[in-house]
Amino acid sequence: MAVRSPSQLCRRACAGAVVLALAALHGAAVQAAPGARTDDVNVFIGTGGDGHTFPGATRPFGMIQLSPDTQVRHFRQSYPWAAGYRYEDDSILGFSHTHFSGAGHSDLGDVLLMPASGEIKLDPGYPERPFSGYRSRFSHAEEHAEPGYYAVKLRDNAVDVELTASERVGLHRYRYKAGSAAKVLFDLRSSIYDYPGKNLWSRVRMRGADTVTGMRETRGWAPGRQLYFAIRFSRPFATHQLLNREEGVEYKGFAPPGKTASDKVQVEGKALEALFDFGDLRDAPLLVKVAVSAVSEDGALANLDEMPGWDFDAERRRAHDAWEGALGAVEIEAPQPMKRMVTTSLYHSMLAPSLFMDRDGRYRGPDNAVHQAEGFRFHSTFSLWDTYRALHPLLTLIQPAQRNADFVRSLVASQQASPYGILPVWQFAGLETWCMIGYHAVPVIADAYMKGLPGFDAEEALKAMTASADYGPYGGLEHYMKLGYVPIDLEPEAASKTVEYAFDDWTIARMAEKMGKKAVAAKYYARAKNWRNVFDRATGFVRARKSSGEFRTPFDPTQSNFGSDYTEGSAWQYSWYMPHDNAGLVGMLGGDAGLVAKIDQVFDARVDPAVYAHMEDISGLIGHYAHGNEPSHHVAYLYDYAGAPYKTQARLAQIVSSQYRDAPDGLAGNDDLGQTSAWLAFTALGFYPVAPGSNEYAIGRPFVQRAALNLPNGKRFIIRAEHFDPSNGYVGAVRLNGQPLARSFLRHDEIMAGGELVFTMQAAPDTAWGKDKSARPYSMTAY
Repeated sequence: MAVRSPSQLCRRACAGAVVLALAALHGAAVQAAPGARTDDVNVFIGTGGDGHTFPGATRPFGMIQLSPDTQVRHFRQSYPWAAGYRYEDDSILGFSHTHFSGAGHSDLGDVLLMPASGEIKLDPGYPERPFSGYRSRFSHAEEHAEPGYYAVKLRDNAVDVELTASERVGLHRYRYKAGSAAKVLFDLRSSIYDYPGKNLWSRVRMRGADTVTGMRETRGWAPGRQLYFAIRFSRPFATHQLLNREEGVEYKGFAPPGKTASDKVQVEGKALEALFDFGDLRDAPLLVKVAVSAVSEDGALANLDEMPGWDFDAERRRAHDAWEGALGAVEIEAPQPMKRMVTTSLYHSMLAPSLFMDRDGRYRGPDNAVHQAEGFRFHSTFSLWDTYRALHPLLTLIQPAQRNADFVRSLVASQQASPYGILPVWQFAGLETWCMIGYHAVPVIADAYMKGLPGFDAEEALKAMTASADYGPYGGLEHYMKLGYVPIDLEPEAASKTVEYAFDDWTIARMAEKMGKKAVAAKYYARAKNWRNVFDRATGFVRARKSSGEFRTPFDPTQSNFGSDYTEGSAWQYSWYMPHDNAGLVGMLGGDAGLVAKIDQVFDARVDPAVYAHMEDISGLIGHYAHGNEPSHHVAYLYDYAGAPYKTQARLAQIVSSQYRDAPDGLAGNDDLGQTSAWLAFTALGFYPVAPGSNEYAIGRPFVQRAALNLPNGKRFIIRAEHFDPSNGYVGAVRLNGQPLARSFLRHDEIMAGGELVFTMQAAPDTAWGKDKSARPYSMTAY
């Protein structure tokens, strides 16, 4: 972008152009070419409603996610503040260095710093009571964010704050009120998901007059998580205080001989804070670097060296350039706001899995021991129940092969270090949370292998996959392997587990078959049919069965409760989850007309909102279709498998127009580490990976006029929409490299070969295109 005025810097896509009268806040502007891709990212999308995204500074897949926190410090209210920041709030309690993007669970928010001039209070206070604590009010008119950069004016604290980041280091720049004392509060008690006893132990240690290190161990979502940190200031502090605020515990710091209490150099306990006073800086800014490590304080100190200087504007420019490069994998031409929505979706898809190792390659694994990465970069934050569906398939198209190989090798390394010998289920900070169901690291690995991704050992990977699929104590697998389904009287969420295990098993079979392992393939192809064992032809729904064989009664297809027959859903959302065998589903429903009618019922049902109001994850409702949660994400594409792609096209338009907006509440539900965003990115291009591992994409319709995929192999794949207009909502014809394409699917190798996919759009549906059985996407069962 060109040099911007303050008003340009504060352009808010969601609220129009708002003037930011804080020229000094931003220092030197970032130089970039006109039409920079980052200009089309609105990082505030998802920060309102239940999107649970954060607006702060990070690099693509970075270890540091430096962002403001506004949350209420009470664990019963943690869900709306799962990312720490909520757009509806009007006060900030500080800036912490670790966050989830779009998760449905709260944690992290580590190493919280809060600058202030004048008196500093030691507790955050209350949003409804200004000056009751160290939190400060702010205005969105005095806030700006873009990929790799965040800035805000703290009104009560009289400090202008800027944030940027490298992969492992967060960099702050504070400008204080002229003539006031520059102070920084460090609260090690704080995190996004707080409750009594979460902090098991912590330490703060002085390392001279400008550097602080320490650690914290917590028993949050990932029990026993250890985090180490190093903080370095751009100038020495004049005074400091180290405090243990734990009730009933005396101060346990120590001081060298001849020093006063304020000069103590170390404190340990469960409720630590530190206060640093730099005096009057005479209008000069204060800069602060923060690095984290899962290994040690020395590891965090060494990570600081990733950012050797103090040139904030240069670091901001590097972060900007990193995002320009990452977003350059997809070139979008579309009217606004669609261009911003799609580009922001691409941005959100590149926040996780996040780097999680020190510069020397050491990381902490699921056994809570330190390991050494050899020849790869260890990543964590795998929300696999969500991201195997579209996020990881998208990354195979827009990220270098080495990055995707790092993901696979991180998963396999985690399995090898797991006390249970299985792949991650929902992992962050290298540790297992046991959240959600399935063994969905398996399709991530299988999809990568089927696409020919180099850089990992397929034998090791397959061994890890089968170890996970055959681990009886996990999630009713011992019963699944014996009975062919998970019985509801022995295991909760049994219907969902059965159909998800069946899909995972199919991906193992696909990979084993390609590797020439016929016996392994046969075993898992047989297991992949197990979804049939819980499909009730009489009702047309997937249902939970007892160990004695009968379906559980009474049966209500709208019933949804945590721990019931289904996982975050009802029979209306889960009965279409056999993405590897949709022709089998067509047969179960009596043919093409049966599937079309059933999916029409999903979308067209008149549903009282109270039916699902008790389930916070069932959101974005269109009838029973719930776009705010992942089990529904492929459903609109199922019409392709019944020879009615025109109905897929119409439903996609219905979903996109109602579930995405260029606004803080622009996501219908949790972004779930990029899955909801990846859905839009794929759908906007005109195709979607219904069954990762099939090497096929079901064709929908494009929502952009033109797009170019700059592929990891150096080739370009162009998507164009002729007669692109809101009135032309249907596909009249498709051409691939100039030749008519009669089928409703695209092969992965056709994309990777480069070329051009052209959609001719029209106002009326074409009911003949894609109707033939030979034109339909892959299914394990023949049509």
